Amino acid sequence: MTIERATAANRESSPFAAIVDALSAANEVTSEDGEGRRAPLPSRDAIGSIVSDLRSVLFPRHLGAYDPATSLRSHLATRLERIERSLGEQLERSYAFACDHVGEERVCDDCLHRARAASGSLIASLPRLRALLETDIRAAYEGDPAATSLDETLFCYPGVTAIIQHRIAHELYVAGAPLVPRIIAELAHSATGIDIHPGAEIGPSFFIDHGTGVVIGQTCAIGTRVRIYQGVTLGARGFPAHDDGLLVKGEPRHPIVGDDVVIFAGATILGRITIGRGATIGGNVWLTRSVDPGARVTQAQVRQEAFEAGSGI
Repeated sequence: MTIERATAANRESSPFAAIVDALSAANEVTSEDGEGRRAPLPSRDAIGSIVSDLRSVLFPRHLGAYDPATSLRSHLATRLERIERSLGEQLERSYAFACDHVGEERVCDDCLHRARAASGSLIASLPRLRALLETDIRAAYEGDPAATSLDETLFCYPGVTAIIQHRIAHELYVAGAPLVPRIIAELAHSATGIDIHPGAEIGPSFFIDHGTGVVIGQTCAIGTRVRIYQGVTLGARGFPAHDDGLLVKGEPRHPIVGDDVVIFAGATILGRITIGRGATIGGNVWLTRSVDPGARVTQAQVRQEAFEAGSGI
């Protein structure tokens, strides 16, 4: 008996054979014509490495392995070449995953074209993202009396880490890339406890202080110089469904937050409502209606209004 046949026989007689059969069947992915689709899925580990390289390109002296003894231009060029190659591969996988092409091709020509376009778009946006992120870093420094330097906020603040990855993910999301933006967002969520959907539109000078437990939904629109604290939820009030019971996808259902708004810890703001410019939302407030510009909403006010004229009973 050959080694290959002996190995196969051992597998068949394994006490886990039935479990292996069941899991193999459950994980067999087939297309409509019955042929197994073999296009590989994006890799979270590979995307994590790409994000590290992107952070290194955006802030080489802080977040990268840049050696001051070498040329900065050489460092940036080398990393960008690696990003282009690796990101292109992961985007090809993501487009193939979402593609309806039929056959044994791992990636169709359209998937390749769209992946290269999305990768090129992100790389071209990096100077603009760097300038935008500088406003976020400065907002963190100016908004926290405990911050001793801009460098400290970039090195240490989870809110800054989260917004760096959100701005990267948002670029890919706008370009139409499937899966990869969500993976980037979830990597940031795992690292910081801050959950920002890549579809959320966030203006410059954005600061999340402390950050743990913050949730920002897909269709949120956040203005300039907004500051929020830990435990804040900008979520949906309800989830409309089609006649067949499936949820309606992509409809605006999250808050619009105007410029210069401050939202304190634990506030929950739900639905497609507007928080007017310069408003302040106090801690632990539960809010489902729009707020006028410059208004101050506190927990005591909300409790009083909730039972006005017998409502809330």
